[in-house]
Amino acid sequence: MNIGIIGSGMIGGTVGPLWAKAGHRVLYASRHPENLAQLVRDTGHGARAGSPAEAAAFGEAVLLAVPFGATPDLGKAVGNALRGKVVLDAGNPYPSRDGAVATEVLKSGRGSGPFTAAALPGARVVRAFNSVYFEVLKREAHRAGDQVGVPLAGDDADALAVAEELVRDAGFDPVVVGGLETSARFDVGTPVYNTGMSGPALRRALGL
Repeated sequence: MNIGIIGSGMIGGTVGPLWAKAGHRVLYASRHPENLAQLVRDTGHGARAGSPAEAAAFGEAVLLAVPFGATPDLGKAVGNALRGKVVLDAGNPYPSRDGAVATEVLKSGRGSGPFTAAALPGARVVRAFNSVYFEVLKREAHRAGDQVGVPLAGDDADALAVAEELVRDAGFDPVVVGGLETSARFDVGTPVYNTGMSGPALRRALGL
C-alpha cells in the first residue's frame, strides 16, 4: 500500500520503517519535511518526505501521529483529502499539553476516536498505535512468541481489517476492541495504556 504518515516523530518514525521493510511505500510528513532527510535515508525502500497535504493525497491509508490538540486544525487543512481513506489515529489526549479539549474528551467517557472522526468527516478512522510506547515498538517488533498487542477500535469493518493487516506487517498482534467509542478502554490513564502487554495478555485484561 501507499501509506502517508502525518507526524513523523516517535510513533511515525518508528512504525514507518517497519512498514517499508514489509514492502509498503511510505511518505513521511511534518510541518518541516526538510528535517526528515535522515529518517528517509534510514528507512530506505523508496521512502520520501513531504507536506501533510502530500501525505494525505499519497496514502491509501494514513497514520495520524500528531499531538491530539492539533487534530481539528489538521482536519481543516487536509480533511477533504482523507475522505474515504483509512486513517490510523495514534494521537493521545494529554490535558497538560493539549488543554481543555483533551480534558473534555477524557471526561466524556466516549474515547478519543469519535473526536478524531468528527474532526475528519468521511474518513474511516481506526484508533491504533496510541497505547504502546515507541521504544517498545522499536525494540519488540516481530519478536518470537507472543507479540506485543496493539489495540484497535473502529466503526468500519473494512478499515479495521486494513488496520489489522498493517499491525501484523509492522510485527505486532492486532487486538480489535470494538467500535470507536471503545477506544476509551485503551486511552491515556487506562490500566492497559503504555504497558507493552502481549496480545493474549491484552485480550485477557480487556475481557475479549
